[in-house]
Amino acid sequence: MGTELAEVISLSPLRHRDDVLAGEGFLPVLPALADLLPSGGLPRGSVVTSGDWGLLSLALAAGASAAGAWCAVIGVPALGVRAAAEAGLDPGRMVLIPEPGRSWPQVTASLLDGFDLVLLRLAETPPAPLRRKLEAAARRYGSVLLVAGDWPGAQAHLLVAQEEWTGIGAGHGRLRARTARVVASGRGAGERPRSSWLWLPGPDGSVSAAPAWAAAGVGGAGVGADLGAGGLGTGLGALAAEPLVSSG
Repeated sequence: MGTELAEVISLSPLRHRDDVLAGEGFLPVLPALADLLPSGGLPRGSVVTSGDWGLLSLALAAGASAAGAWCAVIGVPALGVRAAAEAGLDPGRMVLIPEPGRSWPQVTASLLDGFDLVLLRLAETPPAPLRRKLEAAARRYGSVLLVAGDWPGAQAHLLVAQEEWTGIGAGHGRLRARTARVVASGRGAGERPRSSWLWLPGPDGSVSAAPAWAAAGVGGAGVGADLGAGGLGTGLGALAAEPLVSSG
């Protein structure tokens, strides 16, 4: 942990010297996700949640990373650089802190100072005083705290509410793509819930808007399932996260 934190501290000044997104009030997202957010992006100084850990979490960070933002990922021990790169993050502007331990609040606060976006995976909801401190840090530094987990009071909440995998025939075949209904809600301009059907991922591995015919097939028995507030859930739904953690 000491070595990793030292690397974070040494990298932090780079963002302030070479921040290609310094003049923007929000970080860009992939085109397929833009309509789900009132500003069309992730507002700087805000907290955004992505439900349970899965491809949606990395997809929300991919647009900013591709545009040149510095990103950090905390608390995902099995996530490798290759897997993050396949999801669209730039390895040259990314730091992984797999296991921050009990010092995760201090690590998160330091990263918010040095990086445009911090993706934090939580096992449980932090107490309110700690949430307020990290929210204040995000506002002070103009960063985005993207949380995979529960964070009451976040400016925006996105989650996978319904999904269906394609590629399985009558007891045979391979999972090749997933259509998912992503629902977004939040505070202020984001109070009105929005939803979109996405390929998450598509047949080519990318995240994009799903055509009407793909979304129309969801809801039958078997692979398709309404997951409600539970996000990716278990069983076949959990496979959505497997490609993210299988590469080292």
